[in-house]
Amino acid sequence: MITFVENIEKMTLQARINAFVALGKFINDRNNAPILEEWAYRAMNQNNWFTLENSLNALQAIASHYLDEQKLQEWAGLYEIQDTPDKIYTVGVIMAGNIPAVGFHDLLTVIISGHACAVKLSSQDGVLMGFLIKQLLEIDANLDIRIVEMMKEVDALIATGSDNSARYFEYYFRNKPHIIRKNRSSIAILNGEETTEDFLKLGYDITSYFGLGCRNISKMFVPKDYNFSPFYDAIESLGDIFYHNRYKNNYDYNKSIYLVNGVPHLDNGFLMLTENEQFVSPISTVFYETYNSVAELEEKIAEQAEKIQCIVSKEAWYPNSLSLGESQQPRLWDYADGVDTMRFLLTLGKA
Repeated sequence: MITFVENIEKMTLQARINAFVALGKFINDRNNAPILEEWAYRAMNQNNWFTLENSLNALQAIASHYLDEQKLQEWAGLYEIQDTPDKIYTVGVIMAGNIPAVGFHDLLTVIISGHACAVKLSSQDGVLMGFLIKQLLEIDANLDIRIVEMMKEVDALIATGSDNSARYFEYYFRNKPHIIRKNRSSIAILNGEETTEDFLKLGYDITSYFGLGCRNISKMFVPKDYNFSPFYDAIESLGDIFYHNRYKNNYDYNKSIYLVNGVPHLDNGFLMLTENEQFVSPISTVFYETYNSVAELEEKIAEQAEKIQCIVSKEAWYPNSLSLGESQQPRLWDYADGVDTMRFLLTLGKA
């Protein structure tokens, strides 16, 4: 076991919660808007998928969904978290960088659990996550957080990456407690009762952060002979996504592949739909598959359960789904891959 700061003062659970609440207030304070914009611009310079709007939206989402005191208290109340743990473990967190500040929830969970956090930042998201960590340490220097390059002396590991990197992590950290996440994608289930407002919400589920997140919708299940025209009409206002150079390049490339290979597809000028049984679609494209009955649909989804991050449907009619428009609004207890990260952390050192 390692401790980052010698003689560091042990923090109570309430003190740990208070630090994150203070971060939320910092983000929400209009006087700090220029600071947030400066760091958002820096993040965009590092990774131009992270537009100013997307980075600021990510910060606001963190403040709204993760850093509200009532929500933090409710979340912590679901567990028996020690006020001041007898033994503090150092938990390594290897963060993804597909969307802005995507690794924040892991950091939050480790600290609220009472353990120390060794963070390996993604090369694609070093600026924004680095800024959040800097602000937390300015709020309370007793927080056990350190940015590291290597994970040599950690007691446990939480890692998010590709299927290929997961194999490496599983081998290298095979003798340590770990949560290792692989590629996942999210799906929408439509039943033909969707309204224009529902389709617009689904459009945001698809296109927010350019569709790069594992919670973005990349596959739809629709009734047989489904008419996509109302969907395309409803999302017309989201077409500005096409003016982002890298998104446009992906759209142009994928469209050319479909045209050359004669792949049937629908296209509204910035988002293509094509029938495909796979779950992970390329940027600018959403796959769809038809179903004849809910029973048939449930069987298909059960077969691919380990590849699905979340499901959305109109007013969450499908079991264990979120409502349309909520795929990128996870609650504190909506854990990635369905693995309870807090439970994992609270059982470290126990048989």
